[in-house]
Amino acid sequence: MTTRARYLASYHASVGAITNTSQTFSTAQIGAVTTLTDGANISTDLALNNNFQVTLGGNRTLDNPTNPGVSQTGSIFIVQDGTGSRTLSFGTNWKFAGGTGPTLSTAAAAVDRLDYVVKTATEVQSVVTLDIKTIA
Repeated sequence: MTTRARYLASYHASVGAITNTSQTFSTAQIGAVTTLTDGANISTDLALNNNFQVTLGGNRTLDNPTNPGVSQTGSIFIVQDGTGSRTLSFGTNWKFAGGTGPTLSTAAAAVDRLDYVVKTATEVQSVVTLDIKTIA
């Protein structure tokens, strides 16, 4: 091992996780939920985070995510605005059981959760849990 390699290994061990590269962890990692920008087309850069949220202000398309990491997992919380009845279509890399994208909850302020696993750079397997609410 070179002197530089020993130094880097020692430095990385002393500071913990390296934040500019993909890593495998043996304990839980906790991050914030990143708010996506609402617009006709919603972009998701998976290099920024694993978990996201967006409030739909109209009928929208969730574009294919950029920078997916194979085996990356996460969630996108999809919230209806105060009007509700907003629809969301999906880019071709989003894959759902049966090959059909879900129909979202339509009530004003309804919350649905899309969970995903990146299988390949062009295949993001997804499932949606509809109408998440507090237990009454």
